[in-house]
Amino acid sequence: MDGVHRAGMPGVYAEVRDAGRTWRGASGVADVWTGRPVSPGMRQRVGSITKTFTAAAVMQQVERGRIRLDAPIGGYLPRLVPGERGQKITVRMLLNHTSGIPDYIRYAFPSLKEFPSLPDISPESLDDNRFRQFSPAELIEMGLTAPAAGEPGATPGVYSNTNYLLLGQLLEQVTGTTAEEYITRNVIERAGLRHTGFPAGPRIKGPHSRMYEAFYGLIDPPRDYSVYNMSWVGPAAALVSTMEDLNRFYGRLLDGEIVNRSSLAQMQRTVPVIALDGTTIEYGLGLHKVGVPGCGTFWGHDGSAWGAGTVSFTRADGKRQMSVAINLMRWNKPDSSGKPQHHPIDDALETLYRQARCGDGNAQAE
Repeated sequence: MDGVHRAGMPGVYAEVRDAGRTWRGASGVADVWTGRPVSPGMRQRVGSITKTFTAAAVMQQVERGRIRLDAPIGGYLPRLVPGERGQKITVRMLLNHTSGIPDYIRYAFPSLKEFPSLPDISPESLDDNRFRQFSPAELIEMGLTAPAAGEPGATPGVYSNTNYLLLGQLLEQVTGTTAEEYITRNVIERAGLRHTGFPAGPRIKGPHSRMYEAFYGLIDPPRDYSVYNMSWVGPAAALVSTMEDLNRFYGRLLDGEIVNRSSLAQMQRTVPVIALDGTTIEYGLGLHKVGVPGCGTFWGHDGSAWGAGTVSFTRADGKRQMSVAINLMRWNKPDSSGKPQHHPIDDALETLYRQARCGDGNAQAE
């Protein structure tokens, strides 16, 4: 962790569990101006890790017979996804990102429309949207009216936050309460998490770090986005949590305590999905599978918000867990061709993740 800090990360903190033993640590600062240190118990915006919570909530409703995984979403939400598209796209396709519905973010943040072409974008809309209140319906419409990312059910799937906003609306439809309220009562509280929740406003309650966004060198020096209205992601990526809570959540989920074993088996059926960074990952229903040669198979998710990055993975046997938080994002500055350059932080994080997952420092992550 000290190596990650020395490589240029302001602050990094983590919790690792191994066969009943727990290690917590932190390195660096939560505030680059005051020098306030990070600590292991700080709260963090955990981004798309939220998707596992939302998927678990949907599976609970599948268990109760209120949702069918292979039923068309148009049958539940005919106004939001009308016509032939609504009949072709199933609930399962939303959960595993094979719906073909593209992500809405480049439309909600117009200055990012040409991403990943760095010379043609600016971070201007990050500031414009800091206190903007989005409705799920307007974000979903942005995704549905954009050019399709693929045919429904085709693989590889394409990762899209629009899918999980639709799942949030589905939960609201079948439970009669907001997705956030349902997830809080039936997933967060069921898992016994004390420091996890959806933010009520733009500020994070409790001890937390500032969140520094560099956006590939376009924001220099990096700007603090810890105060931000998270309505732009809602049940797709708005949760605040701690590393201890994340390990507890994934431990209990994979132990069959949040959804039943049959539901868990469905969540662990993976397909190839093209992630937002262009890499191909193995993705189930709100769960990401990572194989570490010589070290085992891990299940979990990663997530980012503006200025905050988090990873949380649990080995298939449940005995080894790691959750790591960082407070600087998109630190790779572009070269003359506009392609983000490799940075020492990348190597330092890979070393940390390898040590946290495997303990021996030898196994190579895929």
